[in-house]
Amino acid sequence: MIFAAGFGTRMAPLTDDRPKPLITVAGQSLLEHALKPAKVAGLEPIIVNAHYRAAQIKAALRGNDAQFAREETILETGGGLKAQLGALGSDPVFTMNSDAVWQGPNPYEILRATWDATKMDALLLCVPVDRALGRTDQGDFTFADDGQLIRGPGHVYCGAQIIATNDVARHPEDVFSLNTIWNIHAQRGTLFGVEYPGRWCDVGRPQSIPMAEAMLDV
Repeated sequence: MIFAAGFGTRMAPLTDDRPKPLITVAGQSLLEHALKPAKVAGLEPIIVNAHYRAAQIKAALRGNDAQFAREETILETGGGLKAQLGALGSDPVFTMNSDAVWQGPNPYEILRATWDATKMDALLLCVPVDRALGRTDQGDFTFADDGQLIRGPGHVYCGAQIIATNDVARHPEDVFSLNTIWNIHAQRGTLFGVEYPGRWCDVGRPQSIPMAEAMLDV
């Protein structure tokens, strides 16, 4: 599932007339940057949710193998995934945010190669803060020696993961963040991370666009 339903307020004024996933970086929309590696990895079905200016997202997906899912209200990441579990039809699932670009190996393949269903409920793709372009904070997670994730500085979540869906499906609310589910996994000892070996740029603000294009050597 590719999350594309947010308002993109940090991207204003570029998002005054379009949703953030349709902002272009190096000649491709952010949505395309998320879709292409999913297709190369052979993932299906691919579902893209949308809310803000959803008709534009729907139009951009015409002729594309991805499925469009309109959210009448913002459900956040957890609620958005929960709403589409029936359509996704598999467990676990891949998810990706549509606000970043990658240079290096296919992020979905890195996750697939590392996933271990015997001990993981979620596997988050992360980069060290010194390789997290477009981010100025100290990071989201610290890696334990066994690869488990602990809230703290050191690594930035790249917006891509594999996640088992049982806890998502059982969550009592319809609007919630996946952070809520990760907290459950962390307490259980089943929240893991893997480091992305390439380069990554968070395209959350207009000034991040030239930074991302420079990373891609455009």
